[in-house]
Amino acid sequence: MKSPAHPRLLVIDVGNSSTSLGLYAGGRIRRRIREKTRDLKYRKARETICDLIGDAGVQGAAIASVAPLMNDVLVKAVRAAASVVPLRVGHRMRLGAPITYPDPERIGEDRLANLAGAVARYDAPVIVVDIGTATTFDIIQRRKGYTGGIIAPGPALLLDYLADKTALLPHVDLAPVGRVVGKSTEQAMRIGALHGYRGMVKEITYQLMKQMKNRKVTLCATGGYASWVLRGMHLPFVYDKDLTLYGIARIYELNT
Repeated sequence: MKSPAHPRLLVIDVGNSSTSLGLYAGGRIRRRIREKTRDLKYRKARETICDLIGDAGVQGAAIASVAPLMNDVLVKAVRAAASVVPLRVGHRMRLGAPITYPDPERIGEDRLANLAGAVARYDAPVIVVDIGTATTFDIIQRRKGYTGGIIAPGPALLLDYLADKTALLPHVDLAPVGRVVGKSTEQAMRIGALHGYRGMVKEITYQLMKQMKNRKVTLCATGGYASWVLRGMHLPFVYDKDLTLYGIARIYELNT
């Protein structure tokens, strides 16, 4: 018996700082566009969706959002551009694994998508680290499914906090620095953010793996800053840039 064909879908991950839009076809993300969330007014969102899906259109759409003020705008844009009503990700849906976390309605929709994507691609047990505006660590165990997680500030927030709370330190962007000791204020801040952040990720990961007592746990990383933070860390992370978008598509397939 042949397995059913994967639908052609528009999937959208709405974050606090940026929004990723993806075209899912043949079981994987074929195209993706990333926009600043604050720039996605109705007209811009509709044009971006039209550019992404092309003349072939889509059979369905799904949205995971942690920016509630954007939801109505994006739903309207999806309906106009793709002629479909998007599915909204929620904790009561089939996700591919159970949730034993005591307060499931408080789990972010992006984290639900990461759960679905990670279980489908890597099975359980798996720890998903999503490094963006905030950094989340989510734990999915073989029998208990999603059991909880950890939330920490994202790496860019460290630099923003320094600039906002001090009189003389400037606002700087995250960027590679090829040295250990800074030769300027900007370099010193970037080195502190990079190596300090790597240390935090290492320690939290170590404590979680120690708690799970399972040497076969998969470490999966995603998010806009993941490749920057993980480069040179020497931890066995699988970097999956499309995990959240893929998870949104997987939730659509499980629930339609």
